[in-house]
Amino acid sequence: QVQLVESGGGSVQAGGSLRLSCASSGYSYSFSCMGWFRQAPGKEREWVAVIYAGGGTTSVADSVKGRFTISQDKARNTVYLQMNSLKLEDSAMYYCAADRGPCGIPTVVDYSSRNWGQGTQVTVSS
Repeated sequence: QVQLVESGGGSVQAGGSLRLSCASSGYSYSFSCMGWFRQAPGKEREWVAVIYAGGGTTSVADSVKGRFTISQDKARNTVYLQMNSLKLEDSAMYYCAADRGPCGIPTVVDYSSRNWGQGTQVTVSS
């Protein structure tokens, strides 16, 4: 069984940086893509970033473009989300996601072939 374990969340002042990590363990699926979503209280879960298998093409949401970067370390089975110039509106629970079938990121939020991490909280204060 695949497990995704996030780490790196915390509290930071606006303008600061955090790096989230998502380590996968267990059965080695060939994920078609991995990504990050976030959900703030009272809001729907939204896509943040994705990295595709193979060539490692990446994409980020417009709301974080120029500030967030997604990367991976295949040897460590880990995906990272580097978050710079954090804003108050970036505060949310951040979830790692990995798709086992055709990649559904970013278009599909609820996907039966997706593994989710437990989430890591990011709080940005003024």
